Amino acid sequence: MDQAMSEPVQTPPFAPFEWLLSGRYLRARRKEGFISVIAGFSFLGIMLGVATLIIVMAVMNGFRKELLDKILGLNGHLLVQPLESPLTDWKDVADRINQVQGIRLAAPVVDGQALASSPFNASGVFVRGIRADDLNNLTSIASNIKQGSLEGFDEGQGVAIGRRLADTLSLHAGDNVTLVAPRGAVTPMGTTPRIKPYKIVAVFEIGMSEYDASFVFMPLPEAQAYFNRNNDVSAIEVFTTNPDRIDAFRKAVTEAAGRPVFLVDWRQRNSTFFNALQVERNVMFLILTMIVLVAALNIISGLIMLVKDKGSDIAILRTMGASQGAIMRIFLITGAAIGVVGTVTGLFVGILICVNIESIRQFLSWLTNTDLFPRELYFLSKLPAEIDFGETTAVVIMALTLSFLATLYPSWRAARLDPVEALRYE
Repeated sequence: MDQAMSEPVQTPPFAPFEWLLSGRYLRARRKEGFISVIAGFSFLGIMLGVATLIIVMAVMNGFRKELLDKILGLNGHLLVQPLESPLTDWKDVADRINQVQGIRLAAPVVDGQALASSPFNASGVFVRGIRADDLNNLTSIASNIKQGSLEGFDEGQGVAIGRRLADTLSLHAGDNVTLVAPRGAVTPMGTTPRIKPYKIVAVFEIGMSEYDASFVFMPLPEAQAYFNRNNDVSAIEVFTTNPDRIDAFRKAVTEAAGRPVFLVDWRQRNSTFFNALQVERNVMFLILTMIVLVAALNIISGLIMLVKDKGSDIAILRTMGASQGAIMRIFLITGAAIGVVGTVTGLFVGILICVNIESIRQFLSWLTNTDLFPRELYFLSKLPAEIDFGETTAVVIMALTLSFLATLYPSWRAARLDPVEALRYE
């Protein structure tokens, strides 16, 4: 019976007394204030690291999505260009491509560059000749008309221009804009520039400053005459229902064209731009992960100091029969609690800021009296944020993993102390 009483009582892992002691160690007394400060900074570091990672990744995802929507809303997902001979049969080719399953629109276009001028200013522009029906099917344009309308676009000699271009030239719908093309009529004295005034029938604003400041839409027949096209077009812009599956449409579009063509998809046309965004996104993730790593190192230093400070407690617990596993779990819970609470708090803070990021930007701009998100630099009219569930989950798992790993060494060190060694810390 005496032998049975001398055996230590076996408790299950993560018993209530382990949680109780861990909670008491988190609430440091006044003489242990320095340890509490370290724990507080560890909590703040993990919270800020997780929140910053979520916000930055959401903003960069928002940038990519908004830019992709605006670029692909104006330019086709697949560009069909002629080979061997000009696209004089563009009507038949466009009709055949339109019959392909998954093709939303095949729009023949005539592209050229010109100088747009007014009595007040001048600016280089990109002129695109397009049919009125095709232009009305481009929702990025048709649904963002700020002045005038696209009614009768094919019938007259009017043009649609971007809002920023209209502001640069100090023009409005109903005014005339003069377009100057370098390649005009051929005379015995050489090629003379073509200068012609056009009435502005519509002013659009898609929200991407580069396009709003440079695009001019012209009726297709007028563009063919203006750029000396012999009843042919520059290319056919093809819009699909799913730009991410563009490879699946290439073969079908080539077969439907029924003539030699050269295909360029949106990834090739914008590869440098989107690759730069991807590299920047990956680098920012690695850099901001260091914030969470530094906070996890703070957990290690804080727990080591706590183990030294609680040497007598460890000795008493071991004398009362607490196993090495129980001691390890007590300090494991203490450190992990900081990481878990910090991660969860950072998650909520990050999501809250992402949801209200445009309002926060406007408030900070008003408070500092500066433009924190200039349209000319970032191409967009507002700060976007798109929370990706997979990335957010990866950030949370990464923060929790680093927090748990940071607690292993101090907890193992506490469990290795025997009662005699533990008393030496006092």
